[in-house]
Amino acid sequence: MSLPQLLVDLLEARSRLPHHRPFLTAEALGTGLTYRQLRQLVAEGLLSHPIRGVYAMPQLTDDLELRLAMLRLVVPSECVVTDRTAAWLWGAEYALAPNDHLQTPQVSVFSPPGHRLRNGLVDSGERRFAPGDVVALGGLLVTSPLRTACDLGRLLHRDQAFAAMDALAALRHFSLMELQLEVRRFRRYRGVVQLRSLAPKVHWGAQSGPESIVRLRWHDEALPAPECQVEVEGPDSSYFLDIGNREHRVAAEYDGVEFHGADRAAHDARRRAWMTEQLGWVIVVIRKENLFGRRQDVHLLLRAGYDEARRRSPRG
Repeated sequence: MSLPQLLVDLLEARSRLPHHRPFLTAEALGTGLTYRQLRQLVAEGLLSHPIRGVYAMPQLTDDLELRLAMLRLVVPSECVVTDRTAAWLWGAEYALAPNDHLQTPQVSVFSPPGHRLRNGLVDSGERRFAPGDVVALGGLLVTSPLRTACDLGRLLHRDQAFAAMDALAALRHFSLMELQLEVRRFRRYRGVVQLRSLAPKVHWGAQSGPESIVRLRWHDEALPAPECQVEVEGPDSSYFLDIGNREHRVAAEYDGVEFHGADRAAHDARRRAWMTEQLGWVIVVIRKENLFGRRQDVHLLLRAGYDEARRRSPRG
């Protein structure tokens, strides 16, 4: 069966592009491609467009070296990569903005005092850094994971700030105590009140952004201190609950596509039923509509789950 002519044309155009390194829009246009063809290649999954103005073949391994190579194309050597872009570079995937996979985000950089970068590909400004805040990485200057966590904890919306801090903590470049101590130096900085409130709640065990936000709602309800990835001995092997409190045997799990998709539904149902029936756990299942949007009610579900666990407890 012959391929549709449009796909044939796209594959021919794609063959003219660099296959072993990232490249800029201008280089692609220089081979004779049009903006429309670039958009079509991305839409068909034949080309990756991870940051504004930069493309790469999707089969390239998405590792630190590739991300550095992409950023070197758009970030001047004297500028500092910051915020969500720095988190992405370090490998903290859950620090990205919601739906960043649906659009092409700008690169966040800050320039030395007195300089402002205006190339249309990056979101630039000025920021003051202390010694140790910035590290050299593959020819770029990047905020350290600890400084990045503090900046995102100050500057993002509360839910996204907490998810980003969890994601950076999971990299284990700094300890949770180091994070809490670092907060002190941001006195009088914009957003420091939020940073102070979030830092003690951060944990490295969250496995997704929504899972972090569920845990934040747990804290907001002042429920007994939660653990991440609670291990429960099952009939054949260990089971793990996203968030829980062992003393009260109450837990919450976010049924997202990545870890609790349709292919896992039967397994999750058996696992949860066994822990509920055999061990007396109360497991609150949270879905997207419970956590996001106008009808979010995760706080009510968590409170109801805890109240049910207390009723079941012999101590009441």
